[in-house]
Amino acid sequence: MTGLARIAAEAGVSVSTVSRVLNRKPGIHDETRRRVLAALDSMPHTPRGVGALRRTGVVGLLVPELANPVFPAFAEALESRAARKGYASLLCNTRAAMTEDEYVCMLNARGVEGMIFVSPEIASLTRARKGVPGRYRRLMADGVRVVFVNGGAPTVDVPDVAIDEYLAGYTGTRHLLDLGHRRIGFVSGPASALASRLKRDGWSAALDEAGAASRLIAHDTFSAEGGARAMAELLESSRPTAVLCSSDVMAFGAIRLAGERGLSVPADLSVVGFDDIPLAAYSHPALTTLAQPIDEMAAAAVDQLALLLDPDVPALRGHDRRFAPSLVVRESTAPPRA
Repeated sequence: MTGLARIAAEAGVSVSTVSRVLNRKPGIHDETRRRVLAALDSMPHTPRGVGALRRTGVVGLLVPELANPVFPAFAEALESRAARKGYASLLCNTRAAMTEDEYVCMLNARGVEGMIFVSPEIASLTRARKGVPGRYRRLMADGVRVVFVNGGAPTVDVPDVAIDEYLAGYTGTRHLLDLGHRRIGFVSGPASALASRLKRDGWSAALDEAGAASRLIAHDTFSAEGGARAMAELLESSRPTAVLCSSDVMAFGAIRLAGERGLSVPADLSVVGFDDIPLAAYSHPALTTLAQPIDEMAAAAVDQLALLLDPDVPALRGHDRRFAPSLVVRESTAPPRA
């Protein structure tokens, strides 16, 4: 029985229906589509005619969104490096028409050799507790090679190429402390996100070293709107003289909200972002931030995947890589008012 026929038999549909679902054709009922994807995902070993065990020269690149400019930057760098390595890429935005799980099924069915996940779902601590790790384990059992970018977790043995989030939190806070700030808030992403937790630990460690007892933190989504809401929460409950933000996009929202409340940046409030997206240098004021070395990280991720796919390197185990962020000082930070 061919691979598509096995999926069709499991789902109770025709082979042509399976093909239409996997190729995202219109006219398929939601329940039928769910049965087909569930049948594919439940197979302990994807057939060679369907899965990634064949040599196709294609890899999947999965990013959580495209609204935040840092993710298109990663996608472009990854695709460029993959092309230089001789691989074609399929880019998937997992907050668009399909979920990460559905894209994994589709890519697996189309025979990609490997997948690179940028900030995968497992980086959310809450989702990781709900069984997401099993998805990646099944992929690896089926012969698909997997690399994470900013998303490693101890529950799955996948190489992770990541920025040092703890160091980012520590370095950004240390910069504000060196300017003389002591009431330093944290405009954080969701509390369940691994990146939020690691940055918070670095922020907290720097404050402890300086003897700054305040713990001013507000969580919201990784967006400009989330940054504005978190900034409003901090201003309503306290009055920080400076804030560290989980991303540049959140920092833009925090700066906008501060202006609406009559505060001037950096005279009344210093703001530090994270990522160093291109707009950071052109915002008003230009944003002080922690830069991710995106090109270097993308190269390391693709090179790691290429090694895992190399048939001449048997039983190679992946390894993690950590990159240090760089502090880029611009106009959004200054000493506090006397």
